[in-house]
Amino acid sequence: MSAKTTEEVLEILERKMDSAIESLQREFTTVRTGRATPAILESVKVDYYGTPTPVSQVGSISTPEPQLLVISPWDKNMIKDIERELQRANLGLSLSQDGNIIRAVIPPLTEERRKELVKSVKKMGEEAKVAIRNVRREANENVKKLEKDKQISQDEEQSTLEITQKRTDSHIEKITDIVNNKEKELMTV
Repeated sequence: MSAKTTEEVLEILERKMDSAIESLQREFTTVRTGRATPAILESVKVDYYGTPTPVSQVGSISTPEPQLLVISPWDKNMIKDIERELQRANLGLSLSQDGNIIRAVIPPLTEERRKELVKSVKKMGEEAKVAIRNVRREANENVKKLEKDKQISQDEEQSTLEITQKRTDSHIEKITDIVNNKEKELMTV
């Protein structure tokens, strides 16, 4: 990050911090909460004419019930391949198929598994906070360099460092809220 003005520094800071939060939210979609969501299958790829293709691109995925995913392949010949890849993915799903659709029942999470997932979620949250702090450090270094090179005044340096800290605090608070919400979701039976 080598911005020429404090505005650029703050703009880059905001963009990178927002990106860290978006990344955390994307990661959280893959954490199983015991409820059916098509995001659970994002990592599962099936061989489609020689190309590893996400299941969501070879059929439709619906959630008719909170514990059930229904996969309807557009090409019915793919059913066996999709079922095999779902079993290989080891997602803990109970699978059944009738030749037209695959039903994937999500078993309820055990208390022990919920606690493991909460630990994992908290770890992801801490990693996101570290990323936010690294962005802050990078921005602060850039602001100090601008002042050292006499491109900004000491007052502007101070006020920009304060803004940087406020934005850091705000983003860390958002992460804490996101982690707490995911924890509640996981612990709700």
